[in-house]
Amino acid sequence: MKISFDTIAESAIENFKGGEGTFHVHMFQDMNNKIMKGRLVPGSSIGTHTHETNSEIIYVLSGVGTMEYEDTKEKLYPGDCHYCPQGATHSLSNEGTEDLIFFAVVPEHEH
Repeated sequence: MKISFDTIAESAIENFKGGEGTFHVHMFQDMNNKIMKGRLVPGSSIGTHTHETNSEIIYVLSGVGTMEYEDTKEKLYPGDCHYCPQGATHSLSNEGTEDLIFFAVVPEHEH
């Protein structure tokens, strides 16, 4: 099944998960997965949250992000992949000078 993010309307979510600024996202969702192309402008973030019933895989396409994962902080660059397993906590911020664009998959583990 082909998913063309260019044909999915972009949503602008303010203060997503308690973060700063706006999270811009093109999202496909069904009962089992959320598949997203996301964008954070400089100074924006996705707040700290725990993946209770799912996990998340984030692949950076462009820009530089800062991922806080459990008790660590790591920079993510184009080509880097971050994995947040079920039960873990993380947040993502764009402290750079250009948009942070990434691809994310959030599979549900419990319904």
